[in-house]
Amino acid sequence: MVKFSQRIQKVKPSATLTINAKAAELRAQGKEVISLAVGEPDFAPPESVLNGAREAIDKVMTKYTPAAGLPEVLDAICGYYNKFYSIDAKRQNIIITNGGKQGLYNLMQILLDPEDEVLIPAPCWLSYPDMVLLADGKPVIVPTEAENNFFVTKEDLEKYLTSKTKILILNTPSNPTGCHYSQEQFDEICKWAISKDLFIISDEIYDQLVYPPAKPTSASKWFVRYPENVAIVNGLSKSFAIPGWRVGYVIAHEEVIKNFSKLQGQSTSNVCSIAQMATLKALTGDLGFLEKNREKFIERKDYIVKRIQEIKGVVCPIPTGAFYVFPRVDALYTDKINNSTKFCEYLLDEASVALVPGVVFGDDRCIRFSYAVDIKTLEKAMDQIIKAIDKL
Repeated sequence: MVKFSQRIQKVKPSATLTINAKAAELRAQGKEVISLAVGEPDFAPPESVLNGAREAIDKVMTKYTPAAGLPEVLDAICGYYNKFYSIDAKRQNIIITNGGKQGLYNLMQILLDPEDEVLIPAPCWLSYPDMVLLADGKPVIVPTEAENNFFVTKEDLEKYLTSKTKILILNTPSNPTGCHYSQEQFDEICKWAISKDLFIISDEIYDQLVYPPAKPTSASKWFVRYPENVAIVNGLSKSFAIPGWRVGYVIAHEEVIKNFSKLQGQSTSNVCSIAQMATLKALTGDLGFLEKNREKFIERKDYIVKRIQEIKGVVCPIPTGAFYVFPRVDALYTDKINNSTKFCEYLLDEASVALVPGVVFGDDRCIRFSYAVDIKTLEKAMDQIIKAIDKL
């Protein structure tokens, strides 16, 4: 019998991938299942991205690149953040990663020592706590409430601060809630964190998926003022609709990037060279598609929120970014269906719709809907869900 490490035994399988696999299994059995579980846009990538990949293939750009990425792609990332957030970053402040997920994972590996604590406002993306555990750190979950749009305050965070606290993870717009901090709200939290000498990891993967009148929010100005205390994580999976190409990046202090590059050089090395050239075209090409995609997401958001809010007893904060809704549904629980996992299992069996239980995001009272599907699919899914709920 193979003896596995204590480290890997701490980690739970990805719930979204598990649910999607179960939905696929039901489909293989001939059952029609609608998945509102996986967080990936249904849009085609912009033509500039596809052309960048084609050109790289035609030029046979198939060799290794520097572990941190091709210089011209690093420059394109600098230009993107300078254009949108006025960061005057340099190449030495950037590293290209295998998706935003690797960026987050590697930051935990290079920053945390055993028992270092990481503050994680919840509901939160399900991988944050496990990434901390894999670095032998301690995830400290800071709960928030649906009635307050799941926003955390500096007063909430202060209650969980100890002498071992080292990192604060912030994510806006949020996965799973879709709720989005204003820059003013975000700045107040960053100011508090800096005053406590915490390291801020700002997950900005949904930065272009913010819906007016809300505006994008970033830790950029805090990186400019306190570069040794801030790292920004972003990528092309969500806004540019290429999740399978695995392109992310990290903006951080030069010494952070050096250590990050050392780890990446001994693990994955560089990101796919073809995907890097697609990234170059994506960030330097016409970005008009972003507004068109936002308009489609707004239409979907408005539709699904309206349908969910019609369900008696459900509390549904209105998302202003990403493509998720995270309603509180515990008023619908029964003696047998008494938690978010059982509720999602019921909806998968009875309504043939796959959703993600809120317990994996840190709130067992809620479930996550992804509206990264077309309106007709949403209409059918909601009709089936409401019909199933009525049977309760």
